Amino acid sequence: MSSSATVKTGRFVDVDGVKVHVHDIGEGEPVVLIHGGGPGASGWSNYNRNVDALVAAGFRLIIPDLPGYGQSDKPPIPGPRYTAYAGWMVGVLDGLGIGKAHFIGNSLGGGAALKVALDAPDRVKKLVLMGPAGVITAYTKVPTEGARMIFEYYGGEGPTREKLKAFLKVMIYDSSNLTDALLEERFLASSDPGIVANPPLGRGVVPILEELWRDARLSSLPHDTLVLWGREDRVNPLFSAEILVNQLPTARLVTFTQCGHWVQWEKAAAFNSIVRSFLKGEHEEA
Repeated sequence: MSSSATVKTGRFVDVDGVKVHVHDIGEGEPVVLIHGGGPGASGWSNYNRNVDALVAAGFRLIIPDLPGYGQSDKPPIPGPRYTAYAGWMVGVLDGLGIGKAHFIGNSLGGGAALKVALDAPDRVKKLVLMGPAGVITAYTKVPTEGARMIFEYYGGEGPTREKLKAFLKVMIYDSSNLTDALLEERFLASSDPGIVANPPLGRGVVPILEELWRDARLSSLPHDTLVLWGREDRVNPLFSAEILVNQLPTARLVTFTQCGHWVQWEKAAAFNSIVRSFLKGEHEEA
């Protein structure tokens, strides 16, 4: 899809006075795709390798920029992050007149999607979580390497290309796939004055991030859930998957070798195929 086409799909949804930018693409069952929390992230930058395949499969894609990112407003977020983002995502559904949708979330977006399922289970059909935040174990060094780089990005001298390049190399398994164009795009987005004034994940201090894995409601979530994880994930380590999958009643886990934190980007073809089949209910037992 060309850049001019993406402009045509963009719109704003007002959620309690906060303008949330979304791409609304395709027709069919609605699917909300929530991006991660890294510097320069946006809905389009996280999911542009998945749009064509999922639209062709007959889905209506709702791809928001979380408040604090992309073209959405950049309000201060003083409280728990997943709670705030889940509330905004439910507000987006309300604003678009959508009662219920599938949710796909990567990292911070995975934590937000899971929080929507916990707080508003009647608004969620199926869940797809890629290396979701909010899940830790006793073995996890907190913050992890990747998370620490996110929290420190806006500290000190503020955003720099060197910081961003180091961060992106941690995000993926094969850093040779990083291009100068991607680096520049993400750097310019991360340097937006509104984001610098109110970094969505803080400035050198770990923000309030709920420990979703401790929520007793996980064991009774009714949603079919697909959990995808890269074996070489240096933000949310693979061994965190066990504590999540063991609590969710209907979860299935797929892991990818030679893959970091961006499953949907590094393993786009496999991601598109697996997610399509999962959301359509193909190969399910009778």
